[in-house]
Amino acid sequence: MAAPARAGKSATDPGEDIWTEAELAAVRERLNKEVEELRAIISRSESEIASGDITEGAGDDQADAGAKTYEREREIALTLNSRDLLAQNERAIARIDAGTYGVCESCHKPIGKERLQAFPRATLCVACKQREERR
Repeated sequence: MAAPARAGKSATDPGEDIWTEAELAAVRERLNKEVEELRAIISRSESEIASGDITEGAGDDQADAGAKTYEREREIALTLNSRDLLAQNERAIARIDAGTYGVCESCHKPIGKERLQAFPRATLCVACKQREERR
């Protein structure tokens, strides 16, 4: 099993620099900021969805009702997507805390540092992600 992503240990591909405490702190800060933003988006969306339920359909013709239904379903889908991103961010933070950040959950090899810098929620290395997408 690859070493966890802690400063002074290598959870990177050969030839890459190891994660420093400052780099991990920056990743954590970025993830925490996204968590706060996502929680605000989810809260706002849930309020809008709930407030739309009270007045929905009163005196609407079919076109209005259809448009409102479409908008409500769209808002629900966006809220579900935000919840999924929130869970991914929280999971990445937990992996940093556990010292397993940067280790592929499938093959247990290091996830490339560049990949994690571009997509800090990644749980799979490029090879395992490509295999998953082909299925």
